[in-house]
Amino acid sequence: MQDSQKKIKWYMLAFMAFSTLWGFGNVVNGFVFFNGIQVIFSWILMFALYFIPNALMVGELGSSFKDEGGGVTSWIRATSSDKLAYYAGWTYWACHITYIASKGSGGLKAMSWMFFQNAEFYDSLPTVYVQIATLAVFLIFCWVASRGLNPLKNLATIAGSSMFVMGILYILMMLAAPKINPNGGYQAMDWSLDNLIPTFDMKYFTSLSILVFAVGGIEKMSPYVNHMEGTLLRNSLRQ
Repeated sequence: MQDSQKKIKWYMLAFMAFSTLWGFGNVVNGFVFFNGIQVIFSWILMFALYFIPNALMVGELGSSFKDEGGGVTSWIRATSSDKLAYYAGWTYWACHITYIASKGSGGLKAMSWMFFQNAEFYDSLPTVYVQIATLAVFLIFCWVASRGLNPLKNLATIAGSSMFVMGILYILMMLAAPKINPNGGYQAMDWSLDNLIPTFDMKYFTSLSILVFAVGGIEKMSPYVNHMEGTLLRNSLRQ
């Protein structure tokens, strides 16, 4: 019984990955920078050539270094030196600290929209109040993470399933919007094959970094691979 409590079911890990990676802002950014619906081709290309191979590689690394729980830093330390591992850890921290800090303030702004239907309340708060609230949110989640797998499993199930349902609703509402409000003034989309294929120029290839950032971060899930019920291959096929 105690051993089963320390295991993560495959769908819990999938929800953890989904809630970590998915963001509605990524949908909007891709639509803007890749000429509307042409981003569909780019998303498929990114998933096939980057996300799926990267997910399989970090999953394999996580299972290979099953006694190391530090992710990328642990892998570099085990295969090279402590100095390179330190540089990798510091770089990883420097890249993510602004991103992590923005999550707390972004959540506060979302709450302003949820309760007041605008962002004016959030914008009217003094900066120091926002900083204190963001720090409090950060410390609370650090405390939750320190409690072990059980709180993480529950939190991942709630957050991941909520994000998944909202993602499906986002797509369904997009398709149903013309029927719900026919007078909304919607822009017609050309779904022909020629309009779905982007122009492969320098602007296109340099903008791919936006999609790389959108699907990056799956390595954060690698330490939990060894806590899954069943084998990695079977669970990967299920996902």
